[in-house]
Amino acid sequence: MRTSDFDYSLPRESIAQTPVEPRDHARLLRLDRSTGALSHHHFYDLPSLLRKGDLLVLNDSRVLPARLYGRRAGTGGQVELLLLRRERPGVWQCLGRPGRGLRVGAMVECDGGLQARVVERGGDGLLWVELSDEARVEQVGRMPLPPYIHAPLLDKERYQTVYADRRKTGSAAAPTAGLHFTPELLERLAGAGVETAYVTLHVGLDTFRPVEEDDPREHKLHTEFWEMPGAAAEAVTRARAEGRRIVAVGTTTVRTLEQAALLAEQAGDGALRAGGGWADLFILPGHRFRLVDALVTNFHLPRSSLLMLVSAFAGRERVLEAYQAAVEAGYRFYSFGDAMLVG
Repeated sequence: MRTSDFDYSLPRESIAQTPVEPRDHARLLRLDRSTGALSHHHFYDLPSLLRKGDLLVLNDSRVLPARLYGRRAGTGGQVELLLLRRERPGVWQCLGRPGRGLRVGAMVECDGGLQARVVERGGDGLLWVELSDEARVEQVGRMPLPPYIHAPLLDKERYQTVYADRRKTGSAAAPTAGLHFTPELLERLAGAGVETAYVTLHVGLDTFRPVEEDDPREHKLHTEFWEMPGAAAEAVTRARAEGRRIVAVGTTTVRTLEQAALLAEQAGDGALRAGGGWADLFILPGHRFRLVDALVTNFHLPRSSLLMLVSAFAGRERVLEAYQAAVEAGYRFYSFGDAMLVG
């Protein structure tokens, strides 16, 4: 297995710059992972494509407006900080640009009067900064849109899912498969007999990092915080016992479910429990999926760990064939793009 096995060509015009309105009018490519058959739909068709009794599991993490702009105290040089995760009260892991001048002790005067002091440096361009008032990040920070999106975001809420929990703010990027849901669509799914459950995974650094090693098994996957509430553990356990499908919305939900299942297996009794921690599970082809039966996901970047996860679930050849068909059919790719239903 080589990283180059997960490469594909994508015309620049296929990269979505703005989201579709309404949210559920995005296109939806259905891939039957047992036959490879493809069919074309819209996201609002989802209630008719799922089965009565399916358990739809969604990631309710909310995106932090984590991009901070400012100037370095003493020099006036422009600085950009991207907050990745909260390490302890007031202290955040982040990426800083330009990183060369941001040594330990450097002070950054951010927009809105917020100050950030560098307290530690690490590898891969990582910094740890102490914020003067972290509660102000919500007011002064900007949404951390991926670098391939150049159009301005006019509404911050458009980069949040409609079910994001304000008590669970912590993602450095949106769990984008969930951006297509509307309150009305969730009601229609419930009316069609589809159950829903919510888990949490705060999207972190690896959303922004390509796999650079020739052998993806040598890639270091940074950890992301996850949580399995008791209600979700009970719903998943009940669905599995009753032979109902578990449908994960997004690769972040897949990681959460499979991490929880792996821990349950290692505990010896296989019982899924409420809990959480730092997810370090890197899902590559050959992974044995323990809980996930179907997947709703967006189209991912070439050579990315997310594309590798989808390939592990549906087969690399079938996934890349589906991507090529999507390009030819004019689907929109990446964060604000269209979606796939794989199952």
